[in-house]
Amino acid sequence: MKEVTASIKLQIPAGKANPSPPVGPALGQHGLNIAEFCKKFNDQSMATDGVESGTVLPVEIAVYKDRSYIFVIKQPPMSQLILAAINIKSGSGEPNTKKVGHLTVDQLKEIATRKMPDLSASGLYQAMKTVAGTARSMGVTVDEFSKEDV
Repeated sequence: MKEVTASIKLQIPAGKANPSPPVGPALGQHGLNIAEFCKKFNDQSMATDGVESGTVLPVEIAVYKDRSYIFVIKQPPMSQLILAAINIKSGSGEPNTKKVGHLTVDQLKEIATRKMPDLSASGLYQAMKTVAGTARSMGVTVDEFSKEDV
């Protein structure tokens, strides 16, 4: 098994990786082929289901001692999925007083199902609670739900 010398975490728009910062400097300092990574990332990110060009995607890159690497593209950040579900540009600057939108139980379930591989939740109900908490912190109201709704 190869020895991992570095782990790099970046957030890159789907299909739009290029050698400029933050990609170039982060990979260059580990001696990786930046152009090759950009091409692979762009091809793979555009082949991901439900991802539009420009959607910010977290990517984790494991760099090995021989300067080879592997990368894993994660689902978009939960906040972006919430904003897309309610079709607004940004969350509230004052989430306790100014509400900017509303999520239904079905929308919560859809977002939780999509984010499930990236979460440490024990099940869909726990994942929905995580999504609801993030939504509330953004000034988005959420329908009440219980385990029976899952």
